[in-house]
Amino acid sequence: MVQLSSSSGKVAALLITIDTSVLIAVINNEPSKMAAVEITEGHDLVAPASVHWEIGNALSAMIKRQLISLEQADRCIAAYQDIAVRLIEVGLAEALVWSKKHRIHAYDAYLLQCAQQTKSALLTLDQALGNIAKAGGMKVLEV
Repeated sequence: MVQLSSSSGKVAALLITIDTSVLIAVINNEPSKMAAVEITEGHDLVAPASVHWEIGNALSAMIKRQLISLEQADRCIAAYQDIAVRLIEVGLAEALVWSKKHRIHAYDAYLLQCAQQTKSALLTLDQALGNIAKAGGMKVLEV
């Protein structure tokens, strides 16, 4: 569990940029759910504004592949709406620099830009993305 102690001994909240992969794991009750909940408990979550649409895209892909039903997707959406995540507008030009430099998709670049912009740790299930973030000097939390 991520906990930072202040000089008063109280646990200080950590700002965490949360990846869509982690959100999907949590709302779809995947094996990494409990670890993700433990890591984020008591901390403030942020994500690029695109995460909202990425959740819809991921759920629609799961429906298309018949991995979940529409009813299950509805339950996932309800669970997602219960998670307190502050959506951040990221700089598109800056995100494209990440995209070009690391040859990654824009939605991954948005996460990196969000973490950099907010000076937050990145929580992702995507090891390659985590490695790019580490190389960029960011703190990466692992599930």
